[in-house]
Amino acid sequence: MDMTGIPFSTTDWSTVERTEHKGERGLAYWRTRQFGAIRLRLVEYTPGYLADHWCAKGHILFCLEGELQTELQDGRQFTLTAGMSYQVSDNAEPHRSRTSAGAKLFVVD
Repeated sequence: MDMTGIPFSTTDWSTVERTEHKGERGLAYWRTRQFGAIRLRLVEYTPGYLADHWCAKGHILFCLEGELQTELQDGRQFTLTAGMSYQVSDNAEPHRSRTSAGAKLFVVD
């Protein structure tokens, strides 16, 4: 990842437009900033959320609040709670997210 052409700036995430993304169950709300090839997102999953697809995109994901279960397509499962992160590269291990109680995440991809 080459981080060039990004002048210093701050982000007040409460002012970034929120978009809605339906899962197989529940909703995800994204606030997104794009800096060249780098996307930053503040993501909130509603209780009961289950992703509607297997994702092959690489992410660095940090759990701010709640609890997130991540299932890899090979059957392995991981649980993140506030203060934990996961990292995965593009096309490495397809994964999908779910949460029973809801979660708030910061994602770099």
